[in-house]
Amino acid sequence: MAFSFKKLTADASTAFNRAKQFTGEQLGTAEKTEYDAQFENLALRADKTKLWTEKILKQSETVLEPNPAARVEEFVNQTLDMKRDRVTNHELLGQYMIEAGNEFGPGTAYGSVLVKCGQTELQIGTTEKEYIQETNNKFLTPLRTFLEGDMKTIMRERKVLETKRLDLDAAKSRLKKAKTQEAHTSAEAEVRVAQSEFDRQTEVTKLLMEGISSAHANHQRCLGEYVEEQMKFYAKSHQLMQQLNRDMATYV
Repeated sequence: MAFSFKKLTADASTAFNRAKQFTGEQLGTAEKTEYDAQFENLALRADKTKLWTEKILKQSETVLEPNPAARVEEFVNQTLDMKRDRVTNHELLGQYMIEAGNEFGPGTAYGSVLVKCGQTELQIGTTEKEYIQETNNKFLTPLRTFLEGDMKTIMRERKVLETKRLDLDAAKSRLKKAKTQEAHTSAEAEVRVAQSEFDRQTEVTKLLMEGISSAHANHQRCLGEYVEEQMKFYAKSHQLMQQLNRDMATYV
């Protein structure tokens, strides 16, 4: 119990010192340790990578599924590991055309054309499903994994580093204000410990941010696979529509 109370008191004191240091920096009354240029460049690149990866991922999801409600449903199904074969818009259109063609009569010119168009729309819908699945596996999933894994780790370690930096600067401030030899000696020891922890956390964070170069290379490869899947989808769709167009000419 005594240990818990002591630890609680120490944690509260540390939090207070950090808040006091932060407030002093905002008011311009406290000195702040600056990160070196290399670290700042790495941090800036990390921020840009996070921002644009999130935007590209979100817009890619919108391109594949423009309906927000359908995207939410798909997310819930993935979260609950419920695999449901959702009908695409092309497939739904194809079903309607075939049903309408049969209703009007497949032996009539209009009815037979509707059935033919519907069959092509169903094929395009199947092709679209394959395209969406492959794009999700080869492009979107790696981006999500990066944001939920490496990028979250980087942001967490940067936050830890900032607390270490506040601890260091708070210790330096106390050293400057020490008026007795005993207080000075104690403050010097605190600065040494804080400096050591700050330097160690800086290196950890820097190494993680340097890893973004590998992430960029991986994302470039995934982007190439996405382009290939998109090309295959449009090529297949174009092929199907060309055949439908030739078939339609026979009904004129």
